[in-house]
Amino acid sequence: MSALLDQVRQRIRLKHYSPSTEKAYVTWIRRFILFHGKRHPSVLGAREVTAYLTHLATGRCVSASTQNQALSALLFLYREVLGTDLPWLDDLIRAKRPARLPTVLTVAEVQAVLDRIAGLSGLVARLLYGSGLRLMEGLRLRTQDLDLGRCEVTVRRGKGQRDRVTMLPRQLVSPLGKHLERMRQKHVIDCKEGAGWVELPRSLADKYPGAGREWRWQWVFPATRIYHPEETGARRRHHLHPSAVQRQVTDA
Repeated sequence: MSALLDQVRQRIRLKHYSPSTEKAYVTWIRRFILFHGKRHPSVLGAREVTAYLTHLATGRCVSASTQNQALSALLFLYREVLGTDLPWLDDLIRAKRPARLPTVLTVAEVQAVLDRIAGLSGLVARLLYGSGLRLMEGLRLRTQDLDLGRCEVTVRRGKGQRDRVTMLPRQLVSPLGKHLERMRQKHVIDCKEGAGWVELPRSLADKYPGAGREWRWQWVFPATRIYHPEETGARRRHHLHPSAVQRQVTDA
């Protein structure tokens, strides 16, 4: 099973899917194989896929979006990894999400929430709200992606692997400028202590070996701890973990 899952990961990375999609697809494919007694997916068919999706809906009572995500993972497995074009996959009925009215906060309610989020998470939350960024888009910003003079934010490889430019609220220019100066000083100290590296996109590290230590590639919101990846041994900082922001927003 591990060899097949490695093939899934390689195919996902070849198509430049996000790490979260890779993690979700691998998890659902592993569960599908275990559900059918570790039989190889190539010997399974429409009946087994339908049985698994039915189990998710009736046995585990998952939501429609979760069931559809599992189906998407299996579609990817058969079409992209096994190279099997099975007509019955197109005939499978996807679960429909129930129609619900969205919860929309008023301007005063949004301000009340933001006022209760302090520190770094508060700055992240204000940037997300003011610039219309998704959580991971904000956390993956590099210092070169912020143009404080033009009040612009460049989002690279966002939803659908597309780049875009969005606005930066003027009231965040000063707080972000002070934050970046503090992060620059911390980066200088990291470099003196033999650290200061960050993970670079794709094969950029091979093309520019020293770029991972340059200021322009540093995270806008770096983590507090340094880690040591086995493949490089370089002392790196990751970006702030999403749960840190999510917890404070929930509490607020």
